Amino acid sequence: MQDQATEVTAAGIARLAGVGRAAVSNWRRRHADFPKPVGGTETSPSFALAEVEAWLRKQGKLAEVPLRERVWQQLAGHPEGPLTALVHAGCALLLIHERPTVWLAASAGSDERLARLLPGALAQALTPRLGELTGVLLPGTGASADVNTSDASQTADRGSTAPGVNTPPTAPGVNTPDTADTPGTSAAPDVPDSSGTPDTPSPPSPFLPSVPLLRGAAELAAEAGARQAFEFLLGRHLDANPRQYTLTPSELAALMADLAGPARTVLDPACGTGALLRAVDTRPEQWLHAQDSAPDLAALTALRLALHSRAGVRAAAGDTLRADAFPELRADAVLCHPPFNERNWGHDELAYDPRWEYGFPARTESELAWVQHALARLTEGGTAVLLMPPAAASRRSGRRIRADLLRRGALRAVLALPVGAAPPYNIPLHVWVLRRPERNPASPEVLLMDTGRFAGEGRGGPDWAAVREAVLDAWRAFTRAGRPAERPGLARSVPVIELLDDDVDLAPARHLPPPAVADGAEQLAAVRERLGETLRLTTDLTPPPAAPAPPARRPLTTIGELARAGALVMRTGGNGGHARLPVLTDTDVLSAAAPSGTLPESDEEAVLTEPGDVVVPVLGGGSVARVIEEATAGAVLGRSLVLLRPDPTALDPWFLAGFLRGTANNRQASSYASTATRLDVRRLQLPRLPLAEQRRYGARFQALDEFERALRHASRLGDQLVRGMYDGLTDGTVAPG
Repeated sequence: MQDQATEVTAAGIARLAGVGRAAVSNWRRRHADFPKPVGGTETSPSFALAEVEAWLRKQGKLAEVPLRERVWQQLAGHPEGPLTALVHAGCALLLIHERPTVWLAASAGSDERLARLLPGALAQALTPRLGELTGVLLPGTGASADVNTSDASQTADRGSTAPGVNTPPTAPGVNTPDTADTPGTSAAPDVPDSSGTPDTPSPPSPFLPSVPLLRGAAELAAEAGARQAFEFLLGRHLDANPRQYTLTPSELAALMADLAGPARTVLDPACGTGALLRAVDTRPEQWLHAQDSAPDLAALTALRLALHSRAGVRAAAGDTLRADAFPELRADAVLCHPPFNERNWGHDELAYDPRWEYGFPARTESELAWVQHALARLTEGGTAVLLMPPAAASRRSGRRIRADLLRRGALRAVLALPVGAAPPYNIPLHVWVLRRPERNPASPEVLLMDTGRFAGEGRGGPDWAAVREAVLDAWRAFTRAGRPAERPGLARSVPVIELLDDDVDLAPARHLPPPAVADGAEQLAAVRERLGETLRLTTDLTPPPAAPAPPARRPLTTIGELARAGALVMRTGGNGGHARLPVLTDTDVLSAAAPSGTLPESDEEAVLTEPGDVVVPVLGGGSVARVIEEATAGAVLGRSLVLLRPDPTALDPWFLAGFLRGTANNRQASSYASTATRLDVRRLQLPRLPLAEQRRYGARFQALDEFERALRHASRLGDQLVRGMYDGLTDGTVAPG
């Protein structure tokens, strides 16, 4: 039975049918039997998913809704909101993962029966893995009332072995990573019935509106696995609501986890969606602790980690600084991406908190409060890795705490990331690596590193492979020998005494020798020689004088008509797929650069470029089209890009790309909003010409493209030469004459 309460917007209907939103508007006007809105607003109405699906199938516009799309629409249109739907789906997927026979027994009957049995069945599966958080995930149910007695006793017996947790053996909040593997518990055929006594009717189950979603999620798990199904739904939700969450990119999370090193007990006190703990290389008998002020995020993180590994998971909801859920914990590693620039972090209430070993943070120094919280939760010799705003390294209000961190050997490294590494993308964030000092004397030096040279162009993001290699090589050399080889402009081991001045400024760029020292006059001479060669090539490629011609009146066609006729294939980008391949971004197309972007892994198939494809950006209002050559082929098509794959027997790719770049052509095919311009590629026009005539135009367009590339290359070399000369003259490595 489809859930009549699940709603879908016009954009969702367009995705279901594989059409544009304009087509959905036309259907509403032209078809009197089109489903009526059931919610939303006048300008953005929503419709019942079941009615829409039935109408599309009746009209022959849809043979069958793809499973992933149907499940996603059920989640996005859930009457209690997508976050509640995600939590419900995650609980069911964890039940399928942990106790598949319990799920099969509960789901065999009607929707009402499944909703009635779910609380007891979920408590049976979740309590051994998630402990006290089960009550948060299953509000209104007894977290342990319906749990099999043998499961509960085994959990309690193992509770006292949790490393770093001082908890009585019977505490219900201790998680046991291997309880589900205990014989007789992983495939319990009986399903606890949470209905009331015969004299007391049971209240309506909170899971009843979610049952269609849960059944769909189970089908998705049967195809791809429970973990992959949850990651798909969570990823789609995060992509659909980018402004609601501050995410830690997976590449950065992996780097921070590697800096922390192997650890048996790991804590993230501001876990968000769990990216940092998910990046940890989990192993048997490992414990992952998470806390977040948002209960929904704490629940999602717990479910994500429980599905991801067999490690023990303890998660809690609450303000970490004001109400620490793990006050007795001493972890081997702490990973944290704290909120930045918070004034209301508890300054007035926490003045005498014992965590402030290195000084009471000022109201404007919330990040230094998180630093000291992380150190307070470490065991001796443990490592904390925090993502920090660059201002925390130099604000005067924090200089006394920074000085004490240096004197006592707690701060071990400050690593400046490239611009675009993580939100906010317009500033170069820092990574601080700290260790809780042991009884041994503190190390007299600190590693400072600036990886800004690895920034990518535009929004493509940094070269993560280069960042990772440089950072880990320098950190391992520093921890092994205490002083890595100095690399001008990149890394240096700085004596603590050199940093303990009036400012205690830890910004790496202020303490590294400039890169021009390494380049020197010889490097600048090589740049000058390459610039000269490029300028000579540019002169040779300069187009001949334009020959006047009478206005041509040629029959025109559109990209949409050519696509319908089979002369070309249109594809849109934005899916990462499973393979980790370079991504061609709209910025790469605009700047004629190599693929530089990344996309999150997804179950949706990525669009791979081939030689002869024409790629067009749809945002920004520029007249740009790029022909894919051998060097770029095989890259994944990124967001805001449309790929046109012409039939070589009907269309010349350079002819196609050249006419798509016409200014008047782009103007008539563009729509204008208050903040952006969007190109409707289907409306772009080009003349109907024989293939031989197309190739004549194509040869000329290709020559113009080579000339344009030479100009861009000359501009980059010129900028490099000018910048190098200024740096060399000012730092004394280049003589003035």
